[in-house]
Amino acid sequence: MKKLSVLVLVLGLLFSCKETVKKETAESVKLSNRIEVIDFHSTHRCMTCNAIESNTKSTLNHYFSNELKSDKITFQSVNVDEEENFQLAEKFQATGTSLFLNVIADGKETIVDLTDFAFMEASDENVFSDKLKTKIEAELTKI
Repeated sequence: MKKLSVLVLVLGLLFSCKETVKKETAESVKLSNRIEVIDFHSTHRCMTCNAIESNTKSTLNHYFSNELKSDKITFQSVNVDEEENFQLAEKFQATGTSLFLNVIADGKETIVDLTDFAFMEASDENVFSDKLKTKIEAELTKI
């Protein structure tokens, strides 16, 4: 009788732990849904390259501060000349200044290349900010 009680207790614990793991896994997938904003650059940067990073940070801080705090949106500035960034740069095929959104939804990544837009609008912070805001808002609806 004592062995049966121990067996029932152990099985109960195993099944309850298994359910907790399932719930945590589902929450982890949900929490991992996010947008990574990645600004790639080289060591030596021109005014336009610096403006892209500055305008991007400004837009994120102004319009998406809550999403940044909750990690729904993250920002990275990545120097492609540094060896530790080689794999990330290769994944995005970034060899110099580039701006990307990596939209992660339900474990799937969708890379959105904003490099052409960033270079075209970098000199006008207001236009850059408005257009970047619109692009990010559209991607937020997907996560």
